[in-house]
Amino acid sequence: MLGLTLGMGVLLALVGCTATEGCVAPQDMVSQLLQRLEGSVNFEESANPSVLLAMNLAGGDSDTATHKWLLQEIKEEVVRRAQKDMTSGQVALHVLALLSSCQDPRRVHALEQTLDLIGVLQQKTDEEMAKLEAEGIPKTTLYSVGLDALALCLAEAAGAQGPSVALARQVLSPESHLSVDTRAVVALVLACVYNYAELHDVRDLLQEALWTVSNSFLDEQKERNGTIGNIDSMGLALQALEATRKFYAPREWDCAQAFSVVYAHDYQLPMAMAQVLPALVGRSYLDAAGLDCSATKDRSLLNPVLGRQGLLSARIQVYYSIINRLQGKHFNYSTSVEVPKGSTLLKVMEVAAEEKPQTFSFTTEQTSWGPYVTSIHGLAGSTDDRTYWQFLSAGNALEEGVGTYIPQNEEHIQAVFSTY
Repeated sequence: MLGLTLGMGVLLALVGCTATEGCVAPQDMVSQLLQRLEGSVNFEESANPSVLLAMNLAGGDSDTATHKWLLQEIKEEVVRRAQKDMTSGQVALHVLALLSSCQDPRRVHALEQTLDLIGVLQQKTDEEMAKLEAEGIPKTTLYSVGLDALALCLAEAAGAQGPSVALARQVLSPESHLSVDTRAVVALVLACVYNYAELHDVRDLLQEALWTVSNSFLDEQKERNGTIGNIDSMGLALQALEATRKFYAPREWDCAQAFSVVYAHDYQLPMAMAQVLPALVGRSYLDAAGLDCSATKDRSLLNPVLGRQGLLSARIQVYYSIINRLQGKHFNYSTSVEVPKGSTLLKVMEVAAEEKPQTFSFTTEQTSWGPYVTSIHGLAGSTDDRTYWQFLSAGNALEEGVGTYIPQNEEHIQAVFSTY
């Protein structure tokens, strides 16, 4: 677990945590996680802006070949794709990554072209808001709208206040059930816009929404012994709690309890690492535009980080079902497969598809969170219909993706076609 086995007593001693100074993790843990994140970069895949953003916020060395490659690839990627087929949220993350690298997103130069990425983001945000106002749902997701407004606010561009007001109302609506990730991003953007809002009624609305989100996180952490949402949503939740202290004061945040959950997890997913790293050094995405890129830092990485242990030779049996009671011709198929102990759910699905291709065939697409299942048995999820394949074990939704979740012997995994 990141090379450290820490008891609560040690955690309390190591975590710097006060109401005024914030919370920080031990430097060796940050260094090890930063090294693991940098080692996850695949030079044959598209650069992930969240990785570059996290490396910058956590104090990674900007002189490494990996850092330089990420920055150059991100510039080229936006010049090629931002106006054509990037979502607003993807554009926003690229803006944040460039800001954290002390690059001007209004003048991104690559491939002998210069692009105003803020202009692109403003246009895509307007499209999100037009659909949200007309139909009650954005073009993509409220999470993306939050990223859009955050990037616009940090770039000191026009257009952040309108989305922030809409997001605050979503938070306060008794009919909305926003995920932890979405509420965390909303809290970050509201904290940013609050500093610039001039109208008292707007500031009051933002303050009420910020109080609501931050206190809901504190309540959930207390009720669940340090956990907020699931382990993959902890990073953004911790960022939000760090950035919104004045909105839940005089209540205090028990950061040591929350950090203990993070310390106990063996992070493998680059996106999860990228979101938790800023929180471990007492920063959040709100700091992306205020970094001193010329500052000299001690960026030495300490002990090497070990990846997952090699797969054991023992084999296990996993039961796997695919269920559709939602669209078209309903179906419910089950099988059992044998895989090496330590195999991921993706491996289970691949074996099932090899043994019974007409029944258990599936497709995936690669995302920054790992492989995402797009269809099973020829039935594909749809953003228009708001459908997707949900994976369950013992009736509970899995908290990891198919590329990282490791089933246990005789565990029954169900893939259920669902709505969101």
